[in-house]
Amino acid sequence: MHGLRRHPVAVDLAIAAHLFAVTVLTTVHGPGYLGGHLSPFGLVTAATTCGALALRRRFPFPVLAVTITGAEAYLAVSASTELVLAAPLIALYTVADRVGRRTSLTIGVLAVVAVSLVHLVLRPSSVYGPGNLALAALGGLAIAAGDATRNRRAYLAEVEARARHAEVSREAEARRRVTEERLRIARDLHDVLGHHIALISVQAGVAGHVLTSQPAVAGEALDHVQQASRAALDDLRDTIGLLRAPDEPAAPVQPTHGLDRLPELITSFTRSGLRVAHTVSGAERPVPTALGTTAYRVIQESLTNVRKHSGCAAARVELGYTPRALRILVEDNGSAVSHKDGGGHGIAGMRERVAAVGGRLRAGPRPGGGFRVTAVLPWATA
Repeated sequence: MHGLRRHPVAVDLAIAAHLFAVTVLTTVHGPGYLGGHLSPFGLVTAATTCGALALRRRFPFPVLAVTITGAEAYLAVSASTELVLAAPLIALYTVADRVGRRTSLTIGVLAVVAVSLVHLVLRPSSVYGPGNLALAALGGLAIAAGDATRNRRAYLAEVEARARHAEVSREAEARRRVTEERLRIARDLHDVLGHHIALISVQAGVAGHVLTSQPAVAGEALDHVQQASRAALDDLRDTIGLLRAPDEPAAPVQPTHGLDRLPELITSFTRSGLRVAHTVSGAERPVPTALGTTAYRVIQESLTNVRKHSGCAAARVELGYTPRALRILVEDNGSAVSHKDGGGHGIAGMRERVAAVGGRLRAGPRPGGGFRVTAVLPWATA
């Protein structure tokens, strides 16, 4: 079947040759033959009528006109049966297959009427004679078959187009999900490791500076390094757990940090030498997990930037509980230029996190000096 579809011209040539052979044979050996042999004109007419079918796909309307004219001319010069009319019926089927239903019906009715009128002239009979009625019925059948073929082809084309579109959509959705997951994991790793490694760096520097002159202070700094390292490993284990297989129940489905661990976070910065003033305004209320995690990460990254880039020893953190949103403020009075020259992805990661929960974030220099980060996390989108 697929081979026939790949070579439609060869199929049409085979149909034309078969119909020509059957027409000639039924004429020569059929009853009522006049003259005992087929005239050269009749042979040429039959060959032209049947041979035109080889071009029916490219020129459906001219082929229909040629086959109707040739069939009637052949019937006029021979006493054959009306099998030669199969050629116009095939051409009519092709027209119905190529054009719309209304056009094919109009052309089909005109063709049947024209052939019936010619029959009345060449072979006088009743308009309702069996030949004309059979011709009308076969013409309607050819139109119906062509229309059904066209509809089926259009349906298959639409189904294939939808399947291709669905496949492209699935691939695009898969790529989008992979990209989002990769960015989320990158943000988690940046937030977790960036904070703890910054504290380790600071405490290691303190320990190295006072190792010989103040061993007690150096020992305390090394204790902080150990605690920060342990916390980093725990947080990294939680983040890596997100990459485990779905059928492993031990894998966490979301980060575990929230505002309930904010005091621990502030204490870790305080131990590193950064004074953090923490205030709360408004009536406190339970914070959804998504908002709590985002708020924690924003504060963590902001304080990490203060410790790494601002060059100051104090910062302020304010949480504001309003009826519509949770507001976050983190600011310092250090160098805003150092914040911008960090070259990392911290602020971009914070902005992506906040946007993911429907909020908005602003980060930039303060009018009086220093740097300020503000975030608004609406309750409605939690």
